[in-house]
Amino acid sequence: MVAAAGGALFAWLGTPLPWMMGSIVAMAVAQMLGARLEAPRGGREAGLVVVGVTLGLYFTPPVVREVAAFGGYFVALGFAALGIGAASAALLERAAGVDHATAFFGSMPGGAAEMAMMGERYGALSDRVAFAHSTRMLLVVTLVPSAITLAGFAATEDYRPVAVPFDIVGLLALLAIATIAGLIAKRLRIPTAFMMGPLLASIALTVSEVSLSSVPVSLSNVAQVLLGCVLGSKFEPGFLRAAPRFVAALVPSVALTLVLAALVGWAIARLSGAYLGTSLLAAAPGGIAEMSITAKVLRIGVAFVTAAHVVRYAIVVLFSVAAFRLIAARRLR
Repeated sequence: MVAAAGGALFAWLGTPLPWMMGSIVAMAVAQMLGARLEAPRGGREAGLVVVGVTLGLYFTPPVVREVAAFGGYFVALGFAALGIGAASAALLERAAGVDHATAFFGSMPGGAAEMAMMGERYGALSDRVAFAHSTRMLLVVTLVPSAITLAGFAATEDYRPVAVPFDIVGLLALLAIATIAGLIAKRLRIPTAFMMGPLLASIALTVSEVSLSSVPVSLSNVAQVLLGCVLGSKFEPGFLRAAPRFVAALVPSVALTLVLAALVGWAIARLSGAYLGTSLLAAAPGGIAEMSITAKVLRIGVAFVTAAHVVRYAIVVLFSVAAFRLIAARRLR
């Protein structure tokens, strides 16, 4: 209820990405004030299933062919994200006075759960890693859509979902297929299973020109509220008192990440010829779901942004440990 009220307030105010931004801010404020609320069990998974299905509808055969042409740039974005994370970690380590492992895995733009698990093997403080990711997501999701809107980037007509009429039976079938795909992905231990499984299933159906139903805007808004509720619930007043220096150091660290990501996005736009607003969203250091939803709401290169973040996420998860070991070895020498 708190998250939905925050989303409704931001929608009334006319802010960008209101249902996610509003729910995150409302939950974070409530938690900081000592409300001790918990996100609904399974809410994140349910929200990710809806988001995955919705985004998959943008991948029509012509769009897939066009996005595939940018594959090399997506890989470059992924490795650039590793470099940006390492630079941000160096600043966080010095400013907060924390160990290298905590700073490194807390700054890598991958999934919070995956980075916390990896970091624990090298002595990182998992609570600070998780808090760093929550803070970064809060700042990115609130600042990036506003900046994109204020900068005057317009909606592009390049990527639109399949023009399929809404059908309740078809929607239920689509969600059932997506949920099964999510469960299979989880069984296979694929990271962010309930995002990746439904997304791939929805893309497969769309590319095959199997049209079951469109996803109503109201359901997409509910998914955003659920995701925002989970992100906002991570903020607890006790952490601010326990590690004030670490919390304060996160602001310049995330600011550096945003600046470097914007420069990378600008470079990708210049080199590839992609629309600058699309490239900036593709390079933004947010999560797959959050940045893809931002692209959907702003109607800016949805398929491009989604594909870029999927590739970036995979590269960060696969190569973070190798990058950490390389940096640690150089520090020892």
